[in-house]
Amino acid sequence: MTTAEFIIGHSADDAAERRQEARKIAWALLAAIFIHLVIGCVLAISNGFLAPAVPMDDEKPMQMTFMDTAPAPPKSPMFVETDESKQSPEPPKDKTFESNANSVGASEAPATGSMPLPEQTGKDRPWMDLETHPNSLPNEGVQPQPKVEPQPSAEPSVAPTPQSTPLPDALAMLTSTPTPAPRPTAASTPVPPRSTYQAMKQQTRLSGSITNRGPSRVNALGTPLGRYQKQLFDAIGSRWYSYVDQRGDLITLGTARVTFTVDRHGRTTKLKVAENSANEAFANVCLQSIIEVQLPPIPEDVASTLPPEGLEMEISFTTFSNQ
Repeated sequence: MTTAEFIIGHSADDAAERRQEARKIAWALLAAIFIHLVIGCVLAISNGFLAPAVPMDDEKPMQMTFMDTAPAPPKSPMFVETDESKQSPEPPKDKTFESNANSVGASEAPATGSMPLPEQTGKDRPWMDLETHPNSLPNEGVQPQPKVEPQPSAEPSVAPTPQSTPLPDALAMLTSTPTPAPRPTAASTPVPPRSTYQAMKQQTRLSGSITNRGPSRVNALGTPLGRYQKQLFDAIGSRWYSYVDQRGDLITLGTARVTFTVDRHGRTTKLKVAENSANEAFANVCLQSIIEVQLPPIPEDVASTLPPEGLEMEISFTTFSNQ
């Protein structure tokens, strides 16, 4: 009996202890959950204060940008002057450059490069010259003389009186007898003299892919625009060389890059010295050479292909030492 009671009493105490432990575990779980909730709230609040605010602009509509994926219009080919001795009656197959006359590419040496240029030796210069010759200023040359129709001469009715022959003039070789100006006839048509101007050239070192052998030439197509550009360059260049010769003691070595526009009437406008590594006197010479140029109006077939402002040009003038 005692044992049984003891057993019953022991079971009651054990159940009470289990219930007490269960309560402790439950309170521990609740405390853990509460602590996690508190930590989560604190983190959420702190992130809300520390994170940068995202601006909300309800009034600004969304913008959509359209990209023009159409190919850009092709640029005009680079102008290269073609000498009369290198002109070709037929246009080249590869129209690489634009010029005042047709030219078929040729090279004096085997090709070693990839550019559409002739292979040649020469000086290292920042431009492309295919030959070497000095500059020459323009001159009017010998003016054509109109034909003079022979005039009938009347025979004298009486025999002429013999006269003594005068002594030769001792100063005849130092004086000139004016020749009467002949009367022009309708059949005589004055022809403008050919200009003898040419720019100075120094053959530059080139490495190209032209395989046709012959004097150095490029594949160039003669166009009305190319012929007008040749006329423009000759008019400016002839003045520039003259002014450089006159003021050579005032200018220094260097390069001046000038931009300008030729309007449809042939007038130069919007002159600007974009770059000048020489002195101011040299820049003034370059500007004066362009300002004083007199050009005919741009031909209509050329003007129709240009912007409304006209022909936009850029020319670099360079003086350098021959050493």
